[in-house]
Amino acid sequence: MATDYDEVRSEVKESQNKSLEELQSANAPDASSVVRELDGADAMDDAVVPGGEFVAEELVVQIIPQAADEFTCYSCFLVRHRSQIAREQNGHAYCVECEG
Repeated sequence: MATDYDEVRSEVKESQNKSLEELQSANAPDASSVVRELDGADAMDDAVVPGGEFVAEELVVQIIPQAADEFTCYSCFLVRHRSQIAREQNGHAYCVECEG
């Protein structure tokens, strides 16, 4: 007797039907309660760091302006030394890595 290996086995079909029925009969939360829960969690994410403590400090960063011997690549937007210019086109410079 030939066996069709592509056909789903009967015990697999039954278990799929059972699990579908269990999912449909389960008490699933309504969409509005899920949205409220996610919104509440998002509101708390702003002030909490991974360790769990609240941080009320401002971040102070020193910004160094681009030097005369540097350029910003128009493709990757990294600041590079002028020796790494591969080409200039329409007033935009491209680095050696982007022109590869």
